[in-house]
Amino acid sequence: MDITRVKESIERIENLSSTLGMEFLSTPEPDTCMARMKVDERNRQPFGFLSGGASLALAENLAGVASLALCPGKISVGINVSGSHLIAVEQGDTVTALARLMHKGRTLHQWLVEIRNEAGALVCSVQVTNYVLNARKDD
Repeated sequence: MDITRVKESIERIENLSSTLGMEFLSTPEPDTCMARMKVDERNRQPFGFLSGGASLALAENLAGVASLALCPGKISVGINVSGSHLIAVEQGDTVTALARLMHKGRTLHQWLVEIRNEAGALVCSVQVTNYVLNARKDD
């Protein structure tokens, strides 16, 4: 997905992205979106591992940005997030999330998000369903 469209979408939801340390990246395929996040004090649990909640937030935020980029002028809200955490990631490592569009309907988008560590091992697999609707006039 073109990084320019992604950046325009990110500006609308900057808070969570910056709070957790997400960085969005360009992808060559139009129906994909990618982000990376360093595991640090912003997104780790007290034991020094990536928080499962931060992984799900990364996936939902990435899929939301991707839906916004696919549908300019609309808004996107996550209505279902379901993930499986497979391995732990220690503080200092960086995870990369790749969202692939599985279904693009008029009002529903289904994304499969794979989160991998620096070694390329699958850390977390997440399905995100977004509801796409017209923006309110005051948005």
